[in-house]
Amino acid sequence: MNSFNEHRQLQSNTQQLITGDNDPLLPNLIYAINNATEIEITVSFIQPSGLDLLFDPLNEALQSGASIKLLTSDYLDITHPKALRKLMLLVDRGADVRIYQTGNQQSFHMKSYIFVKTNKNSEITSGCAFIGSSNISKSALTKGHEWNFRHDYMQPKTSQAALQFISIRNAFECIFNHESVINLSHEWIDSYIARRKTQQLVAVSNGDTAEHVIEQVDLKAPRAAQIEALQALAATRQKGFRRGLVVLATGMGKTWLSAFDVKQFKAKRVLFVAHREEILLQAQRTYAELLPLSTGFYNGKQREKNAECLFASIQTIGRSNHLKQFAPKAFDYIVVDEFHHASARVYRQLLNYFEPQFLLGLTATPERTDQADILGLCDNNLVFERNLTQGIDEKTLVPFHYYGIWDENVNYQAIPWRNGRFDPAALENKFATQKRAQHALIQWQRYKQKRTLGFCISTKHADYMADAFNKSGVKALAVHSQSKVRRNDALQQLEQHHVEVLFTVDLFNEGTDLPSIDTILMLRPSDSKILFLQQLGRGLRTIEGKTHLVVLDFIGNHHSFLNKPYALLHETNPSGIVKKLKKPNLAEGCFINIDLKVTNFWQQLAKAQRTTALEDVSQLAETLGHLPTLSEFYFEYGNINKVNSIYSSWFELIAKTHDIDAQAQKDAAELAPFYEFLNKGIQTTNMTKCFKAIFLKAYVALNGFANPPTVADLAAMSSKELARFPNLKQRDLPIKEQQAEAYSQTWQSYWRKNPVRAYTNKNKDGTQWFTLENDTVKATFEVPKDKLELLNNAVLELVEFCLAKYSQRLKSNTPVVGEEKVQPSDNVSELEFRHLDDSLHEKVTALKIPYFPNIKIACGHFKTGDENDMELMNAPLGAGKIDPEVHFLARASGDSMNGGKHPILDGDLLLLELITPEKAGSLRGQIVAIERDDVGGEGQYLLRKVNKLPNGKYELIALNPDYKVMIADESMRTFARFKQVVQE
Repeated sequence: MNSFNEHRQLQSNTQQLITGDNDPLLPNLIYAINNATEIEITVSFIQPSGLDLLFDPLNEALQSGASIKLLTSDYLDITHPKALRKLMLLVDRGADVRIYQTGNQQSFHMKSYIFVKTNKNSEITSGCAFIGSSNISKSALTKGHEWNFRHDYMQPKTSQAALQFISIRNAFECIFNHESVINLSHEWIDSYIARRKTQQLVAVSNGDTAEHVIEQVDLKAPRAAQIEALQALAATRQKGFRRGLVVLATGMGKTWLSAFDVKQFKAKRVLFVAHREEILLQAQRTYAELLPLSTGFYNGKQREKNAECLFASIQTIGRSNHLKQFAPKAFDYIVVDEFHHASARVYRQLLNYFEPQFLLGLTATPERTDQADILGLCDNNLVFERNLTQGIDEKTLVPFHYYGIWDENVNYQAIPWRNGRFDPAALENKFATQKRAQHALIQWQRYKQKRTLGFCISTKHADYMADAFNKSGVKALAVHSQSKVRRNDALQQLEQHHVEVLFTVDLFNEGTDLPSIDTILMLRPSDSKILFLQQLGRGLRTIEGKTHLVVLDFIGNHHSFLNKPYALLHETNPSGIVKKLKKPNLAEGCFINIDLKVTNFWQQLAKAQRTTALEDVSQLAETLGHLPTLSEFYFEYGNINKVNSIYSSWFELIAKTHDIDAQAQKDAAELAPFYEFLNKGIQTTNMTKCFKAIFLKAYVALNGFANPPTVADLAAMSSKELARFPNLKQRDLPIKEQQAEAYSQTWQSYWRKNPVRAYTNKNKDGTQWFTLENDTVKATFEVPKDKLELLNNAVLELVEFCLAKYSQRLKSNTPVVGEEKVQPSDNVSELEFRHLDDSLHEKVTALKIPYFPNIKIACGHFKTGDENDMELMNAPLGAGKIDPEVHFLARASGDSMNGGKHPILDGDLLLLELITPEKAGSLRGQIVAIERDDVGGEGQYLLRKVNKLPNGKYELIALNPDYKVMIADESMRTFARFKQVVQE
């Protein structure tokens, strides 16, 4: 359909009557909006219910370059203020919206909708006008008894139909520019609300009555999980926290939660930050519906700095020159959506610059690694979490049936792999093939439900798939930024079963609610676990009659596809996936069915050799979708020993990465003069309290490397920084100092002793990072102006790592003493603690033995580890007499001992007994842990069964027959005897 005159309801003449209930106006309007270049509307009244039906088409029309002129009125005070607030969202995007002010004297009954399509020369090629009785309300546009007369523009332009159409447009232009008309603004809406009368029916002086009952708009109410989150947010602020992270699975209402909390907080100025326009628009609509605040945008095109609620693109506002347009305390409440992106430099700049009364980080991903660093950016304060499994169990989301299908027509190992991604052109050529499309079609026909969304790698791929399905008799559309069909139109066709499948590229990843989708086709690799979860979440929304979501995921022979099972099974290595697939812990109603060829490939990956730190960084970057920070690396691999043994700094390692993030690599290289300070002064420094980390945060906040601060100023800023960690403050400070004022002598004296003295004294190796001269704390090295920002960001990244590691240590060492109830440690949320407390039945006395999370006892090749980090765990029950001096716990790694009657699986928790000269005994026939040193001096560990040969040598036997027998040599030492696998 290329013109209005081809609409299915158009008769052979130029005029048509649309009568309402059985012939509603709405589909006619939506079709016209989606095809117009110029839109002109005037109606007496606008209600939220009607505007909701037209908003997406109107918004997409603006995005496509169409012009919109809309005129409504304050006649009888029927137009709803919430509708006017939402119209301001269109004004922000370029619509010209005006108000006819009747002054309670002049009636205003106009209802006309005019649509024009022009060519490149601005000449009318087609058009139509609907004139009649329908205002913008749901009733008037759908089921009401309304009469609307349609008049079409007809060529030639001198025809009577064309002249009549021009006359209608001229009349609109006249009323649009009437002296009683003004531009809609938030100020006018505020005054309208103040004087508006909200009676149901209003009589006017000429005897008319309002023909529409004013809608009673119900305020959105929070769901049960949102109420819990709101209570947790209020409680965390009461404790003194100024930042917090909330994790809500996709579909559980993160944006609504943030708006509810803004209302609960009674914020006057709000900043909402995200990285995609769709998210910002959706958030603006949500906030406009709930809050009486003016809204505006701050992005590449709009800079509405004075809006009470500002929706900002991080790509714009995160830059230094834009941040400086605002005072650090300009906003009392800041929301950072999709907070899993927050470890990127541009987010860090924003987080370090603003000082709101409260900052809320929102994310949908429940992945531990993805939370590791971002939790540090929220002051290690996880306020509330509801993951995918909980959302399904609570019936907020529907269960999923996941099918991992072997992508048999593509050899991914032959496709170039660069920057953590496949070469787009090569991938596109492999995907747009008849064999692969036919394979997808067959699998879809086998498992499909009613409405399908397919994720493709490119516009070419989406177009190809839609064409292939259509040729096979399946109605399908390709929807992307270049497609002729608009998103709202495509979704409407899918909703009404006019099409069965929508193939898209990235239009529906974030910020879009698609509750009716019940089948998802994943026809592309996912760049990260996060993207996979977002795409999965498009189909998890609940709707009446929907029982579950079918996910058809095409998995190829490449390690990047592990992102998907990593996300579903909360795993971090291939062998763990294979193990968990045997008995996955899924929400009720969910199941996973993986093709045998897929699991065979994953088992091959599980046998891969150990990796270097550089390879670990590259692999983690692929998993996360960005270059990892040190905190993310630490939480993923359990320690940073590989880094410390080879590189002089974390940033030296980053400087040696290739094809991941060129700018980060360059920045890391420019930090070379500071590697020693960054490593010895921060990265590997000992912390018995949190004070060194707080000292450095305060030093950076004061721009100390450029302008050395006095002890008084540094102590005061440190007090301010420490206040952001109320639990750490309570744990690490004496009562007297907890209550001391920031500039008091008591506090300054305490802070001078520790950590100022620690950082200004020489270390054992003779290094000294700061000096104390004339009561001023100065770095012992010069920092050029062009390196200041780089060094400050690097220091903050390492400080976050130090705080994360320190918090983990405190969390692990929470004591269980006598009959006292365990108290939550600094960085355990109340929810986590309640779960922990319940599991201990509130009163437990247990024998504790050492657990070494960094030691991996290899069931395969030697595995590096160390004993630097030690935790205490409950001794296993039924293991006989346990002595904490000789017994300890560690994890198995690999599958070489997966055999026989008592297999040892990857990830199993092992109870081991140290072998001492006094208690060695005979080792023949026993399973022992063997140690040797690698070239860097680090311990390596291996688990094997020992057998003595006739020649006096020992052979080391794996229980898995796939592994060869090893002969022990002089570099190996038996250090522990295997006792049993601990059941967790």
